[in-house]
Amino acid sequence: MTQFQAAFERLEQFIKQHRQLANIPGVAVALTNCSELLHLTTDGYADLSAQTPITPDTLFEIGSIGKSFTCIALLQQYEAGKLDLHAPVKEYLPWFQVQSTYEPITVHHLMSHTAGIIGTYSKIPDSRYEVWALRNTEAAYPPSKHFHYSNVGYKALGFLLEDLLGQPYPHIIQSHILDPLRMKATVAAITPQTRTRAAVGYQSIYDNRPFHINYPLVPAPWVEYGTGVGSIASCAMDMAIYLRMLLNHGQGDGIRLLSEDSFNLMTQRVIGKAWHESLFYGYGLIVYEVDGHTHIAHSGETTGFNALIIADLNEGLGAVVLMNGSGVPAYITEFAMKLLRAALRNQELPPVPTPPDSTLVNNADEYAGVYQADKQQLVLISQDQKLLLQYAGETIPLKRRGKDTFCVEHPDFALFFLTFGWEGKRVVEAFHGADWYVNQHYTGTLSFEYPEEWRAYAGHYRSHNPWFNNFRIVLRKGALVLLYPMGSEKVLIPLRDCTFCVGDVNCSPERLRFDTVVAGKALRANFSGCDYYRTPMS
Repeated sequence: MTQFQAAFERLEQFIKQHRQLANIPGVAVALTNCSELLHLTTDGYADLSAQTPITPDTLFEIGSIGKSFTCIALLQQYEAGKLDLHAPVKEYLPWFQVQSTYEPITVHHLMSHTAGIIGTYSKIPDSRYEVWALRNTEAAYPPSKHFHYSNVGYKALGFLLEDLLGQPYPHIIQSHILDPLRMKATVAAITPQTRTRAAVGYQSIYDNRPFHINYPLVPAPWVEYGTGVGSIASCAMDMAIYLRMLLNHGQGDGIRLLSEDSFNLMTQRVIGKAWHESLFYGYGLIVYEVDGHTHIAHSGETTGFNALIIADLNEGLGAVVLMNGSGVPAYITEFAMKLLRAALRNQELPPVPTPPDSTLVNNADEYAGVYQADKQQLVLISQDQKLLLQYAGETIPLKRRGKDTFCVEHPDFALFFLTFGWEGKRVVEAFHGADWYVNQHYTGTLSFEYPEEWRAYAGHYRSHNPWFNNFRIVLRKGALVLLYPMGSEKVLIPLRDCTFCVGDVNCSPERLRFDTVVAGKALRANFSGCDYYRTPMS
């Protein structure tokens, strides 16, 4: 057995392990170097009810990986002299408008997510109207100052391409990228016809709480799509072709899609701290360093699908992972790249990682204690590097989900994570939804003043938006807090009237506005242009 064959077998073991541990219906993985496909493997099911297996031809939605396709099409027009990347967007899309006192937003700003505009949570079927409606929003800061991921910005870029070339966006992607690269299985728009060839996307039966692998899976909503933000469905083999083009700096098999200069523009480090301190964003691609090697990557997530591409430009190796569920593709790509590097250098292969024990909390002592909230009490003890909650006659081990975030596997704690706050070097408080608990080390104030009308805003809001369909607002420690279904949260900063900034007022353009107060409760919340309505359901 060659070193590469052993690496592929080890990878397949890990894929099966991760798929089972994360409750992922199906996975397709392809590995490539600069010249050829190295390995392709599939595991699991395209359709759980029919027990239809994933095959090499099964299509998956690749979501925001499609942004790199949009950027390639734009850079092709730049090379042809038809597009100035640093010209205002309005020169090409006259109806594009954002309220702003700053310099004009350029094509470059939209491509790099540095325009200072909203990300978009709209549920409207016509994305062109969604871009037009940006005139009702404000730029939060001068262009190029901060990174803020904006899907609506890429929708605008797709329409810019359409107006520039006089063709529908899917036709542009098909004729300028898919056909030249001979990505024969890939489609540039999600349509009912796509559905006949694609895997079924799956999501948790519960959309109002953090995911748990024990929750049953149900088919995710099917959404037709054909814009620059990410409307491509592809298979692992075709995405390996795409990766080889990136590994060869824009050179496909017998055809050059991009010049070397344009590829360098695409992979430039336009803006740092893109989601993480070590990540940069270029044009439709994330750029970062691992052991002195430059990597490019992008993830993609749609309703029921998860995908990731990654390429080591120095080593000339790449990996693509496609899933029809809510797993973590990065776990697979990271291990795959380690195996490929070791095999390439004829080094000892890394072992299949042991599944992490999420109940292992090395600093459990720091969280242990008694936390009080009015008449409620949480008793947490540390034992054998585990953090245990004594509750309702049970002893429940907490499972870590982040630095200070834990899952409590009990029905009374299912809707929210349990998170902890610090004062200096001590843990002093705990949060669960609207509940706030403090221990004996807390020295801050225990009472807070806030406008009386804020009571009306607390509640659970829903829409028929398939991408982001519900959230909760709680009043906690004198502030309104937005709780996302999957467990993260953002403090709301009051601006004017009934309008709040979601997160840091200095770098977030997202706005949340409440209205229609009846019997002391707001019935509607507008999140950056998308209306959500109060629901009495939990």
